[in-house]
Amino acid sequence: MKIQNKKYSTVIAIFVLLFTSCTEFDELNTNPNTTTVVSASMLCTDVVLSVAEFNGGDAKSYISDNALAKYVGYANEGQMATQYNNLGNGSFGLMTILPTIEKMIEYAEDSPMESSYKGVAKFVRAYMFYKLTMKMGDIPYSETGGGELGVYKPKYDEQEEIFEQILEELSQANQLFADGVTFDGDPTPYNGDPEKWRKATNAFALKVLMTLSKKEGNSSVEIKNRFSEIVSEGVLLESTTGYFGLEYSSLNKHPLAGTNDIFTSKTILSELLVEELKNLNDRRLFYFGEAAGAEITSGKSASDFDAYVGVDTSIEYAVMNANHNADVYSLLNERYLNEDASEPRMLITYAEQQLILAEALIKDWISTGSVQTYYQEGVSSILGSFIGRSLGETNGVIIDQAYIDTYFTGEAALKTDTNDQLEQIWMQRYLLNFMQDSESSYFEYRRNGYPEFPIDANTSLNDNSKSTIPLRWLYPTTETSYNQQNLIEALDRQFDGFDEINKVMWLLK
Repeated sequence: MKIQNKKYSTVIAIFVLLFTSCTEFDELNTNPNTTTVVSASMLCTDVVLSVAEFNGGDAKSYISDNALAKYVGYANEGQMATQYNNLGNGSFGLMTILPTIEKMIEYAEDSPMESSYKGVAKFVRAYMFYKLTMKMGDIPYSETGGGELGVYKPKYDEQEEIFEQILEELSQANQLFADGVTFDGDPTPYNGDPEKWRKATNAFALKVLMTLSKKEGNSSVEIKNRFSEIVSEGVLLESTTGYFGLEYSSLNKHPLAGTNDIFTSKTILSELLVEELKNLNDRRLFYFGEAAGAEITSGKSASDFDAYVGVDTSIEYAVMNANHNADVYSLLNERYLNEDASEPRMLITYAEQQLILAEALIKDWISTGSVQTYYQEGVSSILGSFIGRSLGETNGVIIDQAYIDTYFTGEAALKTDTNDQLEQIWMQRYLLNFMQDSESSYFEYRRNGYPEFPIDANTSLNDNSKSTIPLRWLYPTTETSYNQQNLIEALDRQFDGFDEINKVMWLLK
């Protein structure tokens, strides 16, 4: 013990010496022309980016997310796990932003922008915890961010309680933005406009509530009433509000920009995506992909729908790879790989909001408006965004207003049967999330089973349930080492003690 005390004393002495030296060094080497003071606006940028930017490690992980939702297949060095229905461990990495959120609030105290920054804090917390609980089920919530108070092993809250708190934080954010003023440090196209943030907050609340549709009448969350109240308040996204997300540029590049290499250049459009776009006579196909080389060789033009061929994403990998080498398939449009700003990241949009309202009206959650109006407004908005981005003609085809005006004919026209209408609405939500928030399309598939994802038990990597899509990510491996007791309690409560990708969380029961 005496030896240990001597060692600790030596360490402390060295630490003090280094600290003192560093302090003196810093004083001598501080640039008087640069700020050394952190502000709420500086922290706000990091806080917003924590949920607005893509949090994957690289371009391959971006493609992996889209493979999970069956938008693409991937022919390269081997099977992509998500394409073949295998999910690994999730991450609580998003929670590392919690101390920054608290500091942002602290630095904003007594300033004119205080309410706005508090609104951002509530919104970002709600968005973050929504994503995490959607992936894994019960997660730490109420005791997170308590490190300064000595809470290093937070308990796992039940998913139902988490959703209640998410919706409460969004309700508070709505009021805070109502009381707010324009604020600095906002990296989104909203540019610190509290009214736009307020509308996006309420649109996101509607999305959260629709996520809970399976629990209508079977939860302490008053889903239908809350949804109706938000709509009645009338503070929602408008066609002119714009989207919550990020604009890409040469300084802030799209995740796939400049990656036209052995990894990304072998990304193939899925048959599911291609055939649905063909079915709808939807020109987004020409913007999403490239004509198949073999079809061009046979005499078809790049502006011909029939020149586009998707891959069955459940096909044996070796067969997919061989067909790719023979130019059988349509690849991801080259603009994603060659352009810094091929398209913005749009996470909360007027288009999706209107489609959610259309479903809510069918479900009798609201009584205002018409299904057809909501549906057409939503689809027209997302099609119109291609005009707004000034993409012009792509593969010999253009999406212009004249095309949009004639879109709702044939298969795109709203059907009369309500079940058919729901499938049309769900499909349009699926299409608008291509190369966007692809995880949302996976979440929607879990909720409604549509569109039907291709599954082949012979190729599936979901070893414990070969004929199904997995339902969740595993908990982070670090929890076994650092928060084991609370992890065990959560697993016992939800999944009979097993952490497994096919276990059914409360949300889906």
